[in-house]
Amino acid sequence: MRNNKTLFGVLAVTAALSFAPASGVLADELRTPVGSQADRNQGNYPKAGLSQTSVREKWGNPMDVRGPVGEPPITQWHYQDFVVYFENDLVLHTVLKRRTGR
Repeated sequence: MRNNKTLFGVLAVTAALSFAPASGVLADELRTPVGSQADRNQGNYPKAGLSQTSVREKWGNPMDVRGPVGEPPITQWHYQDFVVYFENDLVLHTVLKRRTGR
């Protein structure tokens, strides 16, 4: 019985190791050209912690507003080049829209 457990263990380890190299072959690779990683200055967009009033005063009215949705309430303000996500009244995150035509 002990020999069967040892044999099963060896077979299990062998099977696991034989499939391990295949996982690297199947992985996708995402490449972002170095020049396009920082081509838009983050300093020109709403920072986390700003109020909705502050964002509206500096960047104007959004083109579209979606939400609030969920708990805590998350609201999206869509501008031409970016989307601002608010949690309650404060900026949670700003996401730049992808530029087309490159």
